[in-house]
Amino acid sequence: MTDQHSSNINGHLLVDSEWLEEHKNHQDIILLDARAKNYEVSHIPGAYWLDVKELKEHTQKTIVHKEKLEKLLEGFGITNESTIVIYDEGSNVLATRAFYVLEYYGLRDQLKLLNGGFAVWIAEGYEVSSNLPSPRTEGSISLTANPFLITSKEDLQDGLQNAILLDTRNILEYTGEDKRANRRGGRIPGAIHKEWSDALQEADENGVTRFKNPSALTKEFLEAGVQPSKTIIPYCQSNQRGAHTYFVLRLIGYPDIRPYEGSWDEWGNDEFTEIELFSKS
Repeated sequence: MTDQHSSNINGHLLVDSEWLEEHKNHQDIILLDARAKNYEVSHIPGAYWLDVKELKEHTQKTIVHKEKLEKLLEGFGITNESTIVIYDEGSNVLATRAFYVLEYYGLRDQLKLLNGGFAVWIAEGYEVSSNLPSPRTEGSISLTANPFLITSKEDLQDGLQNAILLDTRNILEYTGEDKRANRRGGRIPGAIHKEWSDALQEADENGVTRFKNPSALTKEFLEAGVQPSKTIIPYCQSNQRGAHTYFVLRLIGYPDIRPYEGSWDEWGNDEFTEIELFSKS
């Protein structure tokens, strides 16, 4: 097997551990470990650690500024020509966040995710290392934000044409029964619900979680009312789970996906935004 789901329109975005073992030492491939912890204990040999928290300007609820991201990526030796393979612990919610931010800044179709993440690498017996990778010659990269890959609060308040709001949080967040630490609970008016984790298979006997196959994913999104002819706007609490759904929709060929970066962290804590609550009537 080479590229996972190679028959799918965007199967090149997802690879398995066999593919990664074969290609990880190629000069133009840079491997990023997006796990929140344990990188220093063991990681895939040659991988650099990417702190996903660095990809957001938290006080402004926006994606990291271009200049800051350029400096971060150049430190890994990444250029505009690099192929970047990203993995996390296995659910891919951190890896997909990195995927979305890098695509937003123009590295479209240069990114791949390891299906099953570090868990599948361990389960299949591949080599790990605790050594820091040798520094590469610092790359030079020029990023350009794509305004057609993002939605703002103002966009939503101005009204959207031919668009579907997609709430990817859990059902209790969607109904407003779980407010988390937000000022208000609920959902953005008109949003339909499709939890991000629905895109994943049940963990196997080794604890490995992979994406469902593309035909199953396509069927499930269509059944949920997520039509590929529309602009799809995923959101969650901070656009981490929303970015996971962004990746899944990219994988199955949806052409126009524009996550709401501010998500509920912005919308639910703004006293002037409209919300919907679950009605039991």
